[in-house]
Amino acid sequence: MFETPWIAALAALFLWWFATGILLWRVHAADRGGPDQHLWSVLLSLPLFVAGALGVNATLADGSPQGVWFAFLSALALWGWIELAFLSGIITGPNTRPCPEGLDPTARFWSAFRTVAWHEFLLAGMVVVLVVASWGAENAFALWTFLVLFGARISAKLNLFLGVPRINTDFLPKPLAHLSSYFRQGPVTGFFPLSVTLLALAVGCFLERLWRAHQAPDQGAIIGFTLLAMLTALALLEHWFMVWRVRDDKLWRWMIPAPTPKKRKT
Repeated sequence: MFETPWIAALAALFLWWFATGILLWRVHAADRGGPDQHLWSVLLSLPLFVAGALGVNATLADGSPQGVWFAFLSALALWGWIELAFLSGIITGPNTRPCPEGLDPTARFWSAFRTVAWHEFLLAGMVVVLVVASWGAENAFALWTFLVLFGARISAKLNLFLGVPRINTDFLPKPLAHLSSYFRQGPVTGFFPLSVTLLALAVGCFLERLWRAHQAPDQGAIIGFTLLAMLTALALLEHWFMVWRVRDDKLWRWMIPAPTPKKRKT
């Protein structure tokens, strides 16, 4: 199973859908709980981060298909915990207020950046740690997985800030409700075609490396580049959801807790 590329592709698709759904379910369930529910979500999920860090370290010297799989899953564990901390409003930025009206573009950008600054610094710091840890290692797929997620997230945030036609704010949890004021709904800017082109080139690059791995053959690299190509293609698809008339929220709507019905006054 670990050495089958089409299983790797389907697994990446499932993990993208399921992990996103679990994160949305957890933060919206916390929204309906007490004032400390978001903090407890982040604290109780710390073992996920620890497992990811230990998993990355354990797989650096293992270039087998199994090692590549666990490196990929370890990177997802690190990413998942950091995203939970962000969506829970625990690691965001110093600015937690809606965007003031009348700001010039530069002031608006810095105000928006301050809403996510600590999150971005943590992600960038994790990239540095993974680069140092993976330097010269036989298995660097944890690093590449995290880089794909990091690059795609930065691109998506910039597109939402600069302007896209389709913006779904229904899934924003309460701690991040102010972020919607920094989104701009309208025609795409020149950054959108640049971002989707770069993502498409990244998909092509990973597919080219996958073809080379088949020629070798290198089973670990075959699995690794299959996972990376699929993950990057899904990131590209998420970008196109910003312009297509497609209700992508239906993919996860059923995982979000239903609103608590209001009691009638007697």
